[in-house]
Amino acid sequence: MLLTCVFRGFAQNDGILGKVYTIDTVMVSGSRSDCILQSTVPQHELRQKDMFTMGISDIADALHRLPGITLRDYGGAGGMKTVSVRGYGAQHTGVVYDGIMLNNSQSGDIDLSRYSLENLESLELVIGDYNDLFIPARQASTASVLTINTIPQLFQENGAHIMAQLSLGSFGFASPAFRYEQNLSSHLAISAFGEYVYAENNYPFTLYNLSQTSRQRRTNSQMKSGHGEINTLWRPNNRQQLKGKIYYYDNNRQLPGQIRYYTNDSWGALHDRNFFAQIQYQQFLSSQWSLKWMNKFNWASTRYHDGKYQDHSMDADYWQREYYTSACILYTPSDFVSIDYSFDYSFNNLNSSIETDKKPFRHSFLQSLSAKFTKNRFTALARLLASVYLNGTENGSSSNDMKRLSPSVSTSYRLLDNKEFFLRASYKNIFRAPTFNENYFYHYGTPDLKPEVTNQLNIGLSYNKSIKRVEFSGTADIYLNTIKDKIVSIPYNMFIWRNVNIGKARIIGMDLVSQISYQLHNKQKLTFASNYSYQQAENRTSSTSPYYNYQIAYIPQHSGSISLGYENPLINLTIHGTGTSNVWSNNEHYAGTQISGYMEWGLMAYRQFKLWGKEISLRGDLDNIFNKQYEIVAGYPMPGIHWKMTIHYQL
Repeated sequence: MLLTCVFRGFAQNDGILGKVYTIDTVMVSGSRSDCILQSTVPQHELRQKDMFTMGISDIADALHRLPGITLRDYGGAGGMKTVSVRGYGAQHTGVVYDGIMLNNSQSGDIDLSRYSLENLESLELVIGDYNDLFIPARQASTASVLTINTIPQLFQENGAHIMAQLSLGSFGFASPAFRYEQNLSSHLAISAFGEYVYAENNYPFTLYNLSQTSRQRRTNSQMKSGHGEINTLWRPNNRQQLKGKIYYYDNNRQLPGQIRYYTNDSWGALHDRNFFAQIQYQQFLSSQWSLKWMNKFNWASTRYHDGKYQDHSMDADYWQREYYTSACILYTPSDFVSIDYSFDYSFNNLNSSIETDKKPFRHSFLQSLSAKFTKNRFTALARLLASVYLNGTENGSSSNDMKRLSPSVSTSYRLLDNKEFFLRASYKNIFRAPTFNENYFYHYGTPDLKPEVTNQLNIGLSYNKSIKRVEFSGTADIYLNTIKDKIVSIPYNMFIWRNVNIGKARIIGMDLVSQISYQLHNKQKLTFASNYSYQQAENRTSSTSPYYNYQIAYIPQHSGSISLGYENPLINLTIHGTGTSNVWSNNEHYAGTQISGYMEWGLMAYRQFKLWGKEISLRGDLDNIFNKQYEIVAGYPMPGIHWKMTIHYQL
């Protein structure tokens, strides 16, 4: 809207001289929190400064501070980390990295452990439909979206900017990171980021076997990981922008096995590689029309090796590729109405080294038509998504083609004039197509699976108030989610499982988020932040089943986080805690399969100062200070008390 006003100003003639002048670029800044507060759907954001204030030390810790998220963490720096939002499962959560959604057509899971806080500008969670119209159709195709925004490139300052960082921690953890950015001209900027992580992950834990206990160490868990990316930004004028990114990730890690009654042996290893290149072009064609065009190529390789089998019978290599393009047209005929049409196409394929490989592929066509109306206190957004998936294989039978229409609608209303107090309500219908593993994996996949269909209803309040030195903001949401045709794996015998559409689920929940800041003095500030989530996620597959209404596996009924930060000229301090209630490792709640809840506490100390005119910061983190032993995934104990020290240099 601000850009529209500027462009209209460009088109006006000077009333005195009768000439048209082009003025210099005007930078307009506004409060991002206001947009989130007025959003028609639940929207939560952690910015870089928030992460320091709240004592967030890594990406897993950041995810714990967002409401409604259930994190699956296999422990340690090398453990895979996936998220489920409001009980839907990891495959229903889209992850956007700098404007374009990540994809894993093989399993549907996005491993968030490969993304670092050192290059992060913000982390944003949107539950339901996007409040923004000008987005690719794919970003409307999931029940929720987690957006990762890296540090933007500069245009305000000339010269090179360099960041160097080194982190050292418990259990052999070491991680250097480097960032370089520079304006090559007033229109062109480049940046590069690189990071390497090494970790032994051989932390101790206590093994309980009835009345006996023993102290052991985690084995076969070493990790060597690195990633680098190069970014370019070109702005030839005030109406056009071109962004480019090249990304590469390489992770060579050992895979620890489940800990069960003194069995702590594992010989598995996994080598993950990922390369992608993406480009985004945006142009404001006029005061009413805008264009966005995106393209991406993605390649990923997974190599699994099990040293227990000398004949290599369990080894397997997988390769997947994606070609993706998206075009968005935004039309704003008036100050109150906006309309967007987006078209996405992608081609995905997968092949492997196993003899039973069918070499599946999929053509995806997504189209969305969106409209937004804003007038005085009221905002309404409606979107219709048309999805077509054409499936095929090079060997054998393929899964069924799929097509659906998925509607969504959301509204927001300011309850009191001139007060930041909003009521919001939203509904979204969406579905998830089966992954290649669910369709084709040997002795597991089923080609004739139907997509999982989800419905989500949400009603919430958001409020913000400032009184002298105190500022308060908070949100409260209640929701109802349902899933039908849920894909469930059932055994036919000891060796053969099959995926079938027999599952149903209902999730009733509540999310509460609050933040209070108190300015003690000009240079002293207290910040309190908390979130709490309640999820009653019930298995509703069959009313005659003895497991009917049982809590779904790995979904806690209660979860939340809390932090208290003290900013001052000497040293910034934060105490923080995250925790969940008990969970079950299966939907049947068998005896001995309940995982105890936990509360983990940590401390952070941070100091920033200048040395010879350069910015240096020192940070120390002490996590799990009470040495609480707990598990998030059954059989994978999390680290006990551990530390990390970080030195950060900015040139």
